[in-house]
Amino acid sequence: MKALLLIDIQNDFLPGGALAVPEGDAIIPVVNRLQEQFDLVIATQDWHPEGHKSFASNHAGKKTFEVIELQGLKQVLWPDHCLQGSTGAAFSEAADMRKVEAIFRKGMNPEIDSYSGFYDNGHLKSTGLTDYLRSKEVTEVYLAGLAADYCVYFTAKDALQEGFKAYVIEDATRAISPEGFDKAKADIESKGGKLVQSHTLI
Repeated sequence: MKALLLIDIQNDFLPGGALAVPEGDAIIPVVNRLQEQFDLVIATQDWHPEGHKSFASNHAGKKTFEVIELQGLKQVLWPDHCLQGSTGAAFSEAADMRKVEAIFRKGMNPEIDSYSGFYDNGHLKSTGLTDYLRSKEVTEVYLAGLAADYCVYFTAKDALQEGFKAYVIEDATRAISPEGFDKAKADIESKGGKLVQSHTLI
């Protein structure tokens, strides 16, 4: 069984959003076409409370994109984004969500960030995604969404660690930093994951 994981296709990560990924909207037509090829489609949703410690606004004298330590981990300080219930946290209206069977929210603990759809960054708490996929007898996950060098990357890493085969659909994702994505791709492949193009699936 194969599942398509749609990672954080939310307004704040699209052009005009609080933490826009360059050309993030270019993936949406690809993502919409891909869904027809999968029996199971799942989405993740960044869902932060206002006082989240990953926001630069919650650290006096700090600027966005500075790096601090949080819970013993390196933490990029982001602009406020994907606030619970906000328009920015909503899925893009251009994204077809009709086939999405379940939505897994992340980033709700204000004390630690959560890039992966499986765990927070410290692996302190599971979202339940692993158990859900196993209950559906999924063995392979295909990842699309935003951003390639953060939430897609961390979700792929955790998928591999949890024993799933993981494929990142390269033209169905965009990165904040091209250099960051190059490193992420190398790491994913070194762990047994694969990079694929959407035309091989459609």
